[in-house]
Amino acid sequence: MTKLPQVSHERIVRALERKGFWILRQGKHISMTDGENILIIPRQSAIKPGTLRQILDAANLTVEELKGLL
Repeated sequence: MTKLPQVSHERIVRALERKGFWILRQGKHISMTDGENILIIPRQSAIKPGTLRQILDAANLTVEELKGLL
């Protein structure tokens, strides 16, 4: 298993936008969709590894794909 990178919510949002996701709404959390999947990203300077893993699973991304998008 590849180690998850430590990233902020801004970098994750930019990476997901490159993958085809767009922002639905923003508040304490950011809701994003690609038309099929809905992702909830907390506004944190560093996303915890477990949370990042759940975001990647919901977006159907691997760690390697995320690193390529960052």
